[in-house]
Parts: sequence; structure tokens; C-alpha cells
Amino acid sequence: MKHIWKYLRGYKKEVVVAPLVKMFETITDIVIPLLVAKMIDIGVHNKDLKYILIVGSIVVAMNIVGFICATICAKLAAKTQAGLSYDIRKGMYAHINTFSHAELDKFGTATLNNRMTHDVARVAQGISNFLRMALRSPLLVIGSAIMAMIIDIKLSLLFLIVAPLILIAVFVILKITTPLYNKTQKNLDRVSEVTRENLAGVRVVRAFNKQDYEEERFATASNNLRKSAVKVVSISSLLNPITGTVINFAIIAVIWFGGLQVNVGSLTQGQLIAFVNYLTQISMALISLANLIISFIKAANCAKRVGEVFATQPSVQENNSEFIELLQNKEVPKIEFKNVTFKYSDSARPAVSNLSFKAYSGQTVGIIGGTGSGKSSIAHLIERFFDPTKGEVFIDGINVKDYSFKQLRGKIGLVPQKAVLFKGTLKKNLRFRKEDATLEEINKAVRISQSEEFVKDLADKYDFKVQAGGKNFSGGQRQRLTIARALVGDPEILIMDDSASALDFATDANLRRAIKEEVNATVVLISQRANTVRNSDIIIVLDKGNVVGIGKHKELLDTCEVYKEIYESQLK
Repeated sequence: MKHIWKYLRGYKKEVVVAPLVKMFETITDIVIPLLVAKMIDIGVHNKDLKYILIVGSIVVAMNIVGFICATICAKLAAKTQAGLSYDIRKGMYAHINTFSHAELDKFGTATLNNRMTHDVARVAQGISNFLRMALRSPLLVIGSAIMAMIIDIKLSLLFLIVAPLILIAVFVILKITTPLYNKTQKNLDRVSEVTRENLAGVRVVRAFNKQDYEEERFATASNNLRKSAVKVVSISSLLNPITGTVINFAIIAVIWFGGLQVNVGSLTQGQLIAFVNYLTQISMALISLANLIISFIKAANCAKRVGEVFATQPSVQENNSEFIELLQNKEVPKIEFKNVTFKYSDSARPAVSNLSFKAYSGQTVGIIGGTGSGKSSIAHLIERFFDPTKGEVFIDGINVKDYSFKQLRGKIGLVPQKAVLFKGTLKKNLRFRKEDATLEEINKAVRISQSEEFVKDLADKYDFKVQAGGKNFSGGQRQRLTIARALVGDPEILIMDDSASALDFATDANLRRAIKEEVNATVVLISQRANTVRNSDIIIVLDKGNVVGIGKHKELLDTCEVYKEIYESQLK
């Protein structure tokens, strides 16, 4: 909860004023039954119209004051709820953006989405309910009980029976439902996860005629959510009938024994009505208090889930936010790996083992190997998405850990394995790396990436509307546009992570030729194609995370059996 309090400090005025005005409303609720009793016992009994009008006017005025106080409290609570939701989500989103890939993989997209939307909403709603009811319910119970004791101490002993019964009911129901709320949240995460997978992979699902299977999978997850939600609601909904039944029997007892006292003259009719009103107020306050506790339990459970996100610190920390002035020295390697070993936290073996190489400015580094050999892990280490388990990575002779993220990644143009475009105009997508890129820079990047042939045919050219994920482009077009996006702004290092897999051989060859002739950058080509990397200045051959060869194409054909097998299987 400490992470929530940090954001709640910005609403000190609302947190203080809302309960105070609610207290004034509660005082009016406590006083009004006593005034009504006076109207009956004095005004009605003595047929004193003037007294009735005076006391009645006071009652009306107090009702108006109570209404105004309730309105102010509701407005302040609503403002706190909406503002707190905004602030927590904003802070949570910013914190999630500091996560490395390890933390993102740990939580998963579906649960992070649920925690940022549903859980934050529950937390804010719980705090809003707390502001409106936390002071009112106990004060109403205590104030009504005192007033009832003032009227008749013997009759008020019924409270000693009613209150424990209601508290026992609340305690038992909360004990049963608390773990069920947590289970329901996990089931909700599962529904979100299945839904996201299904919608993201809808083409694959339809291609394999798996609609029935996916519907069954969704139905199973949804049914588990339904069962847990129905169970928790069924149990928690027993609270109102149980407390209502106890209170109704208490009211019957009050009317029965109070009526006997009215007959003997030890209690007036107005006092009996006031006593019943106080008992009703106490019952409503206890029910509200029970519902508040349930709401608070839900909010606390959600706050715990939100707190887990805030408490998680990124495994890759930014050690320096200052800009490092670099001297241009061609003798210093642009990229250098020194005895680098890297293992994912959930992996049994290293993704990369004891890798050392140097790449100078303008050189091309080819990385080749089978699926799962650790090729993409090298790109992740250069970008510092992960830190090496052992060894060091240097850019321009400086350890990547000493750079700020902005400066380090500002040097690099990354073309990821999965071509992702964002909803908006094509121009906005191409300017994603450099917001103020000129039209000349964009045209150059489009030409080099071999995208010019289809971009010029678009109706609005660079103002063309890109659908979410770039679904209105083919796979090869998306890959070429992501290459163009990485080229905008002339990066010092260009990493192409298997980014030509959807291109035909001729386009791939033209692309590599254009990059070599027109791009003044150190290029890292990650591929499973020998033809893509064969002209690289350095070729790194990986096999199950182990470096089995480093050298040029002709050298590796003679010295590296793995590279020779890949080359001959593809090209000979």
C-alpha cells in the first residue's frame, strides 16, 4: 500500500475535507430522530402548531445541510477517485517502461494490462468508498447508540445482542471470500491472456481451422472466471440478508417491549419512534460498514497486485544519465565483446557462451546459426535490453553500462525480428526514431530499404494510414518499412535481426548492396541465410549458444564444420 499512499499525498485536501463534511451530514442524521420525537411528544400531543412548524423547519434545514454535505463529499470522493486512477496509471506505465525484457516476460502482457486498468480502478474505488463511509458508519453507529441509551438504557441493551451477531456474520463472510477474490483476479488474467493470444493470432487460428479449439479454450477460461465470480458474489451477497434479518428481529423486539413501556407510561410514543429510527440507522450503518470492509478487502488485494509491479525493479539499471562526450578514434572498436556469457533467468544453459570479438566503424558483422543458437541475444546485449551474466560489452571503447539509455540507443538503429508498425500515418512511423527527420532523410531511408517501389503507389504516400500492427501491408513490406524506420537519422550502428526473412533473394541482395554503399554505419546482420552474411567482414557462427567459428566466409568454409554445413545445405 505504500506505493498508493505516495500518490494519495497529492489529494490531502480532499482526504481531509471529504470525511469532515460527511461528519456534519452524520450529525444531522443523528439529531433529526430526536427532533421528530420532540415534535410528536410536544407539538402533536399538545396540538401546538407553532412548535411543530419551528421544529419542522429545523428538521428541513438540517436535511438541506446534510444534502449539501453529502454532495460536497461525493464530489471530492469522485475527484479523488478519478485523479488517483490517472496518477497511478501514469506512474505505473512509466515504471513498466523502465522494465527490461526479463521483467516484461515475468509478468506478461495480459496481467500488466489488467493491473493497470481493472486493479487500479478497484483501488481508486476502494479509497473513494473509504472517504465517503469510513467516518460516517462508525460515527453513526456510536452516535445512534448513545442517543438510544439516553432515551431508554434498558431497551438499548438489545444492541449488545445485535452488534456481535452482525460482526460475526461479517467476519465469517470476509474470511471465506478474501482468498476467492485473489483467485477471481487470476482467472480474469487468464481470460485476458487467452483473448489477446486469440486476437493477435487470428490469421493462424483460421489458417489451421482452430476456431472451435480456441472457442473451447476461451470458454474454459471464461467458465473458470464465472464460477469463481459467482461463488464469491454468492457468499458476499449473504451479508445484507443476514444483517437485515437480525435487524428486523431487533426492530420487532423494540416495538414489542417499547409498546409495553408506552402503555405503562415509562416511554413516550415519540421516544419509541426515535428509538426505532436509531436502530434502523445503526443497522444501515453496520451494513454499509460491512460493505465498506468488503470493498476495502477487494481494493487491498488489487493494491497488492499493483504494488508488486511498483516494487519490481528493472534488472538492467541506468547507471548514468549524463551525456558522454566521445572522441572520434577509428582505432577504437565500434563494438567489442569481451568474454561475454549470457543466460536467461529461466534457461538451463547459456544463450551465449564466452563470446569475444571486435567490430570497427563501417564494418559488417554477420551472425549466423540455427534456431535458438543465441543470435538475437547478441543484439539484445548491444542494445542493453539485458546485461551479460559474465564479461563486458563496449561501444566506442566505453562499457554500455556507463551510457545513459537515451545516448546508447540513440546510436543504434534496430530492425527487430518481428516487424511491428504502429497505428497512424506512414510518416509518423518512419519518424519514430527521429521525430524531426526531414523529407530527404525519409526518402533516402525508403530508397535504401527497397520500399520505394510500393510506397510511391500508395494513395497518400507518407500520409497513408497504417493500421495497428501494420496489418494493411504484406510481411515483406512491413520488414522493409521497419528497416527504413531504423535508417532514418543515420544510426552509427545498424542491427538487422533476421529482418529480411520475408524478402526474396533479389530484394535481399539489393538491400544489402544499398546498405553497404550508402549507409555509413557498423552493420550487424543476424540471419539464418548464409547468402546474407557471406560478404560480412566478420562472421560469427553460433551453435546452441557456443561460438564455433569467427572469421570471413572463405576461412570458415575451411575451418568451421557448422558454417560449411549451413552454406552447402542452402547454396551448393
